[in-house]
Amino acid sequence: MSSINKAPDDAEVESMIIDLYDDIHPFFKAYEVGYADSAILFYGVPQIDPKLIYQDLWPKLLAKGYKLSFSKEFGEDVLVVSPIQEVPERIWINVLLAVATVFTTMFAGATMFGVDIFSEPSQFIKGLPFTLAIMFVLGSHEMGHYIVAKMHGMRTSLPYFIPFPTIIGTMGAVIKHRGVIPDRKALFDVAVAGPLVGLVASVIVTFIGLSLPPVEYIVTPGNMVLDIQVPLLFQAINTISGNTVETMHPVAFAGWVGMLVTVLNLLPSGQLDGGHIVRAMLGERAKHVSMAMPFILGCLGLYVIFVLQQNGGIWMFWSIFLLLFALAGHPRTLNDDIKLDKRRMALGIGTFILGLLCFTLVPFTLVIT
Repeated sequence: MSSINKAPDDAEVESMIIDLYDDIHPFFKAYEVGYADSAILFYGVPQIDPKLIYQDLWPKLLAKGYKLSFSKEFGEDVLVVSPIQEVPERIWINVLLAVATVFTTMFAGATMFGVDIFSEPSQFIKGLPFTLAIMFVLGSHEMGHYIVAKMHGMRTSLPYFIPFPTIIGTMGAVIKHRGVIPDRKALFDVAVAGPLVGLVASVIVTFIGLSLPPVEYIVTPGNMVLDIQVPLLFQAINTISGNTVETMHPVAFAGWVGMLVTVLNLLPSGQLDGGHIVRAMLGERAKHVSMAMPFILGCLGLYVIFVLQQNGGIWMFWSIFLLLFALAGHPRTLNDDIKLDKRRMALGIGTFILGLLCFTLVPFTLVIT
């Protein structure tokens, strides 16, 4: 290093530069180092393809708590290294939302067992089997994302469950990614982990639910009943389990919900899991698929409504929803030019095929008895 431009007598900054220099020098020969706005600026000449520098340096610097980027100043190549600003985790929010979701899903589950919560509040606990099943399915999906993101050194939050007074008592769960995504491989691995792990959980829950006796309760006239269609994967499990009855246990219904969630998450648009997967597989070309999906779903919804004369509202809703996702676009990864290997490409195709096995043209219809 020929010079160090830093605040005088700042031993900590000098120590940081010396510590980083040994990692950076094999890939980027620095002839000058500067310090500004908490960032260390290495001026020099790349020793390998700059696109590969990200791939090689990212894990090393991340392990030391730094992020990096490239820029040019007056024609000079500059490698910018800055400390990652950790955002304190407010775990109490995750816990509070999870507890609230336990109660809302238990309320929904109790009604599935024919309990009138308002006249029999002591029977509220009957909804616990459904709660355990749906929380396992949704939580497995998000923990799949979380664990793989951590394996790639990405900064991400624990799952946030969303309590909501719907027929299943929740709007699902989400995790928040902070900072950049290192490359398309990391994007793919994190995106594909959620649906695959969640689908395995759904299959397990479905097998358990179909082994339990169906819940029988009296439907009074004027009540609203949910009539569902089961996908091919659910039918296969039903056949293997030897189940012959048309009604199902609420735990099996949780497995069905998990399969529907898998389908919706795998829609290849915007920043849904499917959008992430196709973006990792196709790069910038994925935007054409992303923009086409709202139109395809809109046509599907119109076909179900006007040709089949059934409930296609879910596809019309998701058509509009996906349009907003697609218009927002998808951010580039830090090292966006590294393509996926054949194994990941095959896994991506296989994941979408599994999604199709969870698809039904008319997932559910509300029927008034």
